[in-house]
Amino acid sequence: MALELLPSSMLKAIDLLPDVKTPVTLFTRHSIRELAAGQGLAGYDLQLTAQGRDLAQQWGRYLIDHTNRNIQHCISSPIQRCVDTAVLMIEGADSSVLAQNTHSIEIVEQGLLVEPGSFVLDIQQAGPYFQQQGALGFINSFVNNALPGMKHPISGVVDVLELIYNTHPQDHFGLSLAVSHDTILAAIIAVISGRNRVSQDDWPEMMEGLFVWFEGDEFLESQLKWIWRGKLHSLDIAQFKQQYTQQKINQPH
Repeated sequence: MALELLPSSMLKAIDLLPDVKTPVTLFTRHSIRELAAGQGLAGYDLQLTAQGRDLAQQWGRYLIDHTNRNIQHCISSPIQRCVDTAVLMIEGADSSVLAQNTHSIEIVEQGLLVEPGSFVLDIQQAGPYFQQQGALGFINSFVNNALPGMKHPISGVVDVLELIYNTHPQDHFGLSLAVSHDTILAAIIAVISGRNRVSQDDWPEMMEGLFVWFEGDEFLESQLKWIWRGKLHSLDIAQFKQQYTQQKINQPH
């Protein structure tokens, strides 16, 4: 059964979800893809394996069967393995309900979900470091604000969180999907957790993600809640953004 390939933390996370009246977004890495050579730098052409396709479909069905929620919206990196993951998860969800999900997958602000686009200001400056340092080294440099051509880590993460907030389902029983890449997830999890080092153990597996939701009527006044590897966390968005402002003030000129 393909669901046996799902990271175990994802099943545990379901028990920590809020009441179904609170909409949530599953911000996830794509499903199992072909292996990449080199330093963990996966080309855009790598596709899902047969197991990866089955896993995405079964995970989509499992979510509907075990959360009493419906997929209401979806955003995705435009890279094919991410779009395919989203399509297959929705197909799985549809197979579990009589009334099918009547929406299309929207690639919203695609630059914010493709790697490492959400964090880049100048790809000509940043690109060579991605190649030289590999995925893990590059993300460690990013979270320490040590790369030219990149956003400040808090600024980059706030951009993605605001995208998720603005595409978050509004209705009770709502579930949204946001499908992206390991580098994006690894960086965001580190920064919102207040960590400046990412190890291989921290790296998101394929089809691993975090459930997120927001408490508050405005993004900048909200509390971010997220579940990652079986633990519930919280972050005050205003205080988080204030850290960025303070660090800019303290930067030497």
